[in-house]
Amino acid sequence: MDIHWAANESGHPRLGLVTPKFRQTAVARNRVRRWLKDLWRRELQLRLPALDVVIRARPEVYAATYGSLRDELLAWCDEVAS
Repeated sequence: MDIHWAANESGHPRLGLVTPKFRQTAVARNRVRRWLKDLWRRELQLRLPALDVVIRARPEVYAATYGSLRDELLAWCDEVAS
């Protein structure tokens, strides 16, 4: 995943998702989008300061498991939040 972030003045973190086709089906793109939104809501949103975060799925994300995405995002969150 490519993750870009910048401080915002809204007082809370915000998320933007980009899930390109990469010859994947709509089902695969929606699954990745659903997983990322779920991880954002459950794990990341409460840990982050007021940031605008944009996550862009790379081709290898479509073959990843939920657990591996979770581990990668939590590692990123720990790095940014500290």
